[in-house]
Amino acid sequence: MPPVTAIDAGLRRGPFQVGDRVQLTDPKGRMHTITLEAGKEFHTHRGFLRHNDLIGAPDGSTTTNTAGTQYLAIRPLLADYVMSMPRGAAVVYPKDAGQIVTMGDIFPGAVVVEAGVGSGALSMSLLRAVGESGRVLSFERRADFATIAQANARAFFGADHPAWTVTVGDLVESLPSVVGPASVDRVILDMLAPWECLGVVGEALLPGGVLICYVATATQLSRVAEAMRDHGGFTEPHAWESIVRDWHLEGLAVRPQHRMHGHTGFLITSRRLAPGVTPPLRKRRPGKGYVTDLDGEAEWDAEDIGERVPSDKRVRKVARSMGETSRRLP
Repeated sequence: MPPVTAIDAGLRRGPFQVGDRVQLTDPKGRMHTITLEAGKEFHTHRGFLRHNDLIGAPDGSTTTNTAGTQYLAIRPLLADYVMSMPRGAAVVYPKDAGQIVTMGDIFPGAVVVEAGVGSGALSMSLLRAVGESGRVLSFERRADFATIAQANARAFFGADHPAWTVTVGDLVESLPSVVGPASVDRVILDMLAPWECLGVVGEALLPGGVLICYVATATQLSRVAEAMRDHGGFTEPHAWESIVRDWHLEGLAVRPQHRMHGHTGFLITSRRLAPGVTPPLRKRRPGKGYVTDLDGEAEWDAEDIGERVPSDKRVRKVARSMGETSRRLP
């Protein structure tokens, strides 16, 4: 086998080791994620199992607790980790992160700008895509969110990813001092008012570069689409959403699950035009989006669009727990 050189490859292969995250699935499909520690035990209301029984076992093993309940033990995938990791802000769901990586054409070695970081879910997918030869430049207004995101990524990759830089500050103010004109391949904006950033983003993107915005509401979607058209330096925007429905598979009982992953957000994408190029005129231009009290100069906040805002107390608690976890890891 060739030597392991990628930053997280050693954590994804071979027998379970101390410090590995392991996903345990019981016969009813309930999942629990534990971090292996020598001498520690995992307890439920029906018995417990010893971490030592898993340390050294191959990935994809089964183990039985003291009550005779059998568990499947397997390393969690990135999608599993994202859904169970500590959160400060809401995460970009794997179904949307996959769309961003694919439709944004995030390639190895790319220079990618991301704003904001949230809890780091999308950042980890971007880092996986650009590899150690690329760069992900993330911007986050809140220092506590940035701390949680960095701790989550560190726990997943096993170390600070060499391609990742996190800047605490406003994108409009900070981006020009971090990158030069026409030096960025891709920009992903996951923020309340992405239309406010189109000027600096347009300066930073290479001709042909891709801009993707992730927004929660139709009002935001309309506003950013019109701003892209008004800017004049982007191609006609394209918008969509992804809806995922699982299926129940048991013998001949094959049917859609009763619950599904419905609307999480809209994605809208556009390409940067070359300097001085005017986009072709549309044969039929849609009418302007309607104006609300939030349009104009008023600043948007998360509560305006119905987003659940984590309390400062909860964020401090998550950040504190992440710091304690980091100190326990080897």
